[in-house]
Amino acid sequence: MFVKMHLILLLTSITLSKAVASLPDFTELVERVAPAVVKINVSFSGESSLQSQPYGRNLPDIFRELLEQQRNFRERPDRVSMGSGFVISSDGYIITNHHVVERATKIQVSFADRREFEAKMVGTDRRSDLALLKINGNDLPTLEFATENDLRVGAWVLAIGSPFGLDYSVTAGIVSAMGRSIPTERNENYVPFIQTDVAINPGNSGGPLFDLSGKVVGINSQIYSRSGGSIGLSFAIPAKLALDVVQQLKSTGRVDRGWLGVAIQDVDQKLARSLNLKEAKGALVSAVEIDSPADLGQIMPGDVIVSFNREAVIESSDLPPLVGQVAPGGRVPVEIVRDGKIKKLNVIVAALDGDQPITEQSSKVNENGDRLGLIVEDVTKLSMSEDGLNGVVIQYIAPRSAAEMAGLQQGDIIVQLGKMRILSSKEYDKTVRQMPKNRPVAIRFLRRGNAVFRTIEID
Repeated sequence: MFVKMHLILLLTSITLSKAVASLPDFTELVERVAPAVVKINVSFSGESSLQSQPYGRNLPDIFRELLEQQRNFRERPDRVSMGSGFVISSDGYIITNHHVVERATKIQVSFADRREFEAKMVGTDRRSDLALLKINGNDLPTLEFATENDLRVGAWVLAIGSPFGLDYSVTAGIVSAMGRSIPTERNENYVPFIQTDVAINPGNSGGPLFDLSGKVVGINSQIYSRSGGSIGLSFAIPAKLALDVVQQLKSTGRVDRGWLGVAIQDVDQKLARSLNLKEAKGALVSAVEIDSPADLGQIMPGDVIVSFNREAVIESSDLPPLVGQVAPGGRVPVEIVRDGKIKKLNVIVAALDGDQPITEQSSKVNENGDRLGLIVEDVTKLSMSEDGLNGVVIQYIAPRSAAEMAGLQQGDIIVQLGKMRILSSKEYDKTVRQMPKNRPVAIRFLRRGNAVFRTIEID
C-alpha cells in the first residue's frame, strides 16, 4: 500500500513538473520589449462634441454597454486622461488609440527610464481607433509588427501598459477569438478585433499586444466590463490593419478606405431557404447605391455576397473590413449567390471618405448646425424603389440639440417635416426656417431602409 501511494505521488509530481515546464516564461521577453512602450498623459479642455445617439435595436447588449462606457468617459469636459502607446521608429513615431488623444490640447509621452517628451499629432483615424504621434527623439527603442497572419485562437499573448496609471504593468493570457465585429457609435465596423482574456484596464488603451517572439500582433483598444475593470474580455486591433493605417497617416495624415456602396444584412435560415442557399451564410444585399462600385459591378439587391477579394464572407459583419482594406481603385473578385447559383463578378472599389485632417476637424466639431442642430446634404439616390429616393441625409448632429433630443442619428434620411415633403436641401432649409418654437412637429425619416415617424421641437 505504501509503495502504491508513493508511486502515485511520484507520478503526480512528474505530471505537475511537466505542466509547469510547458508554461511560457515572459521575463526575457518583457526585458527586451518594455523600453519601447510608453505612457501617454493627455490634457483636455472645453466641452466634448460627441453625439449621444441611440443604437440600433439589433445591437447585442454586450456591445451596447461597451459603447456606453466609452461615451460616459469621453463626454467629460476639462479632464486629464492617460493611455499607453509604443514606438515604431527610432526617430520618434508612436502609435496609440484615437480615443486616447481625441481632442487633446496637450500630449505628454513618458518612457520607462523617466524621459518625457511633448508629442504632436501626425494623424488620427476614428474608424480604426488609431492615432500616430511624433516626438523629437533619436535612437529610440522600437517594436516590430508581426506581419504574418498566423495568430491562432489559444495562442499565448502578452500586454504591457499603464492600467489606472500603474506604469509598465505586464499581463498575459490567450487569444479567445479572432475577427470580432464591434460596431462603433456610428454603426461602422471596419476592424476585425482580436479578442483575448488578457487583463486590460483603463490606461492600457493604445498599448501593444505581443506574441511569444516579442512582435506586436495587436493594439489594445477596448474592454467589456460591468464594473469598469477587466473581466477577461478585451479587444485588440490586428497588427496588419494597424500597419496599413499608420503608413497612410504618416504619408497623408488621413486614411482612405475602399467603398462598395451596398446596404447589407445577415442571412438567417428562413432567408436562406427562400433564396435557395445551401447554408445560412454571407451578406445579403438589401440596397445598392446608384452608380456605386457595386452597381457598376452588376451587384443587385437580393444577391448574397459569399466571397470578397478571395476571402469568405460568413456573416454580414465580415464584409466591411474586407472592403475597407482594399485600396481605392483596386479591382477585386466577388462571388455572389443569385437565384441559387454562384456568380463571379469583378468590382472596382472606390474610396470611402476619410476623416477630416486635424486642422479641418477641429473647426468642424464646433459648428452648431441649423435650428435643429443638423448639418445635412442632398441624399444620393438608392435603388430601393423604381422612383429612387429623395431627401436629405444627416451628416452631423450638434450635442443637446433638438435633433439629438428627438433621437436622430447620423446617416438618417429626412423625407418629411410637418406636412412638407423634403426632396432637397433647399426645401429642407426653407422648412426649418419656418418651423415654430416650443411646438412638436412631425418628422419622418429613413433609417437603414425603415421608415420612422417621430416629433421634433425647437426650444
